[in-house]
Amino acid sequence: MTLLKGSTAAVIGVGATAAVVVAALVQAAGDDPVAGAALSMAVPAAYRTLIEEAGNTCPEVSPNLLAALLTQESGFNPKAKSPAGAQGIAQFMPSTWESHGIDGNGDGMRDVWDPEDAIPSSAKYLCTIAEDVKGVPGNKQSNMLAAYNAGSGAVREYGGVPPYKETQNYVRSITALANQNPGGGKVADTGQAATAINAAKGMIGTPYSWGGGNASGPSTGICCSPGGQNGNTVTGFDCSGLTLYAYAKAGITLPRTAAAQYAASEPVKPGNVRPGDLVFYGASATSIHHVGIYVGGGWMIDAPRPGEQVRYSPLDTMRDLFAVGRPTSHANKEI
Repeated sequence: MTLLKGSTAAVIGVGATAAVVVAALVQAAGDDPVAGAALSMAVPAAYRTLIEEAGNTCPEVSPNLLAALLTQESGFNPKAKSPAGAQGIAQFMPSTWESHGIDGNGDGMRDVWDPEDAIPSSAKYLCTIAEDVKGVPGNKQSNMLAAYNAGSGAVREYGGVPPYKETQNYVRSITALANQNPGGGKVADTGQAATAINAAKGMIGTPYSWGGGNASGPSTGICCSPGGQNGNTVTGFDCSGLTLYAYAKAGITLPRTAAAQYAASEPVKPGNVRPGDLVFYGASATSIHHVGIYVGGGWMIDAPRPGEQVRYSPLDTMRDLFAVGRPTSHANKEI
């Protein structure tokens, strides 16, 4: 269902040394793209100039949008390879690279594994797609991203972003990542992290409730979890309800869902993970399904699943540890 990727984000295992690049959640994009926009996202220094230059290839592409897409696709890992065979920092499928890859650095080679080729190729391909769907009603960037994920034909067929959950999540996540409000968020300091940990500790033993928990504490949830459990009958927390509550006690407002909390977190570089950071699980940025609060020593506090209680869990309690982020409070619209 996707042209460039399968499960594209490189899964980050426990103890991995790869950098975790997590951009802040921000307001949704406007109806029209902004040409010549500056790069305000946090990106690896080695790729900053490439992204700034390639991000102004056409009006529909901005440096932030390109940076968000690379974050989503590979986490800026030039050696990333998905199970479906997508390759490199921009996660091109071989057939797409053959048709659209360019020699970005002029060395006479088109190398999908070389960011100096892959990053400008990604921008050029986005521009090609934008031209393919320029007559489709709606937000131009959203249609372009949807076509990047699901194909131009699907966007034309449905007159906009197609009704595919994966594609809709893909568009929402990249839009949120791309349209940053520089300086608009307050990153948790060590005192706030300690407050959040203590708040979560105070809830150990509280039942899991699907959709349960808010800034005030435990609450009844909603129906129903993927396994059919009804949170309406249980007062407690789900995983993101617990983290939202804990950080509300520290004066930081987080979005409600684990995926949105991931998007609302700042990058944590290798060696800088500290107690209070949020630990996210999932196969990609659009499929985050669990979050916990790191407490040190390879452990977190989390609300694990229906039938369980808030508890200490080892970080390897699930196999798909994806990223670590530092909570940031934004007064922006949730995704």
